[in-house]
Amino acid sequence: MDSEALFSAANMLVMPGWLLLVFLPRWRYTTGVITSCLLPAVLGVCYVGLFAANFRSQPDGFAAFNTLAGVKSLFQNDSLLLAGWIHYLAFDLFVGSWEVRDSQRLGIHHLLVIPCLACTLMLGPAGLLAYLLLRLVLRGRYSIDELPSAAPAGG
Repeated sequence: MDSEALFSAANMLVMPGWLLLVFLPRWRYTTGVITSCLLPAVLGVCYVGLFAANFRSQPDGFAAFNTLAGVKSLFQNDSLLLAGWIHYLAFDLFVGSWEVRDSQRLGIHHLLVIPCLACTLMLGPAGLLAYLLLRLVLRGRYSIDELPSAAPAGG
């Protein structure tokens, strides 16, 4: 499959996930496929495959990540540009699914989360920022909850 077809397939793959997050956030298939991170993991496999198959052809290797010009040179390769796009798709969907799970846990009404999801889909970090501000205003939470502390030792 050529890069253009993979690009279209990746875009089509994530759209049902976003629609489920917006319209059916508590449906069992949404929780089973999207908020369980299965779909972002599938995108991750695609990313790793594209990256591994094409990165070795880059003369600067990982040093290319040290400068803007180096990153630009990586994106001159259509397959690596596509890998970068899939990276965005996977991470944005992961963040969107976290926003839904977190808002459900905190009791934030889903209608208030939908604009954050739209922003996360289109603008990634700006959508995350919008959600973090929403949770700060509504719940006074500015940090992600930590893991529960371990039970005391001994006994």
